[in-house]
Amino acid sequence: MKNKFSDAWSQMVEKLDSWFNALVINLPNILIAIVVFLIALMASKYISRGVSKLLDKTKLQASMKSLLSRITSFVVVLLGLFLVLGILNLSKALNTVLAGAGVMGLAVGLALQGALANTYSGIVLSYIKHIKFGDWIESNGFEGEVVDLDLRSVTLKQPDNNLVFIPNKLVVENPIKNYSTTAQSRVILECGVGYSSDLESVRNLVKKTILEKFEVVEAKEDIIFLYQEFGDSSINFEVRFWINSTSALEVAKAKTDAMIALKKAFDKNDIEIPFPIRTLNFPEELGVNLTQKKDK
Repeated sequence: MKNKFSDAWSQMVEKLDSWFNALVINLPNILIAIVVFLIALMASKYISRGVSKLLDKTKLQASMKSLLSRITSFVVVLLGLFLVLGILNLSKALNTVLAGAGVMGLAVGLALQGALANTYSGIVLSYIKHIKFGDWIESNGFEGEVVDLDLRSVTLKQPDNNLVFIPNKLVVENPIKNYSTTAQSRVILECGVGYSSDLESVRNLVKKTILEKFEVVEAKEDIIFLYQEFGDSSINFEVRFWINSTSALEVAKAKTDAMIALKKAFDKNDIEIPFPIRTLNFPEELGVNLTQKKDK
């Protein structure tokens, strides 16, 4: 037993000695490899900035410029890694890795198909002109300003200053409403008036109030007023007008201002905005006494 333990110990010492000798012999190469890799990291940063400055002179979107600069940085780091492997005499190991890349690529592709789909969708979104930094969009039930677009997600900044990260795949596969495609946005306001109201007077009053409240509306003809239906308790109408803004937040503010102005105008002219009511009719044979007695 002692002989076996002694042999094993001597073999381990010989192995460690051979590793130490190899480390000492390859120490210059290791130091050079570390220096080369650090230079590659620094070079990727500066080259990425240089590419960004060059792309600023082109007509590409900001999202596409950001994507190209990141790809350039990744390529520089990858080249530096290849140089490090060559310096460390690991070219055979690299060939072995590349030989098995086909099989590994299939397995990784199946495991990361969601991430790859987001990456491809990010490239598509960076190339098209329907979405760019600063646009106010609505997608997948969220709306806000596009503040970032990378290979994983689209970042929206909502009116309450919260950030929403939507995977690129969902943005590509679902409808997108871009409020920034035009210089104006339409405000749509719905309301109702009592059945006793003069409908023509209501229409004229609404148009006059909107015209006085918003300077951007130049004439009554720019305001669309439509009666929609005879409701249960009111005659409902819809009024539409344009404002000089592409932000959904500004549209909401304009709608609020319009509601306040219309409520004041209706109160001043004795026009009622009725709330839902229900009328109960009791047959006479039930003998229900509807009079109320006041307490003395």
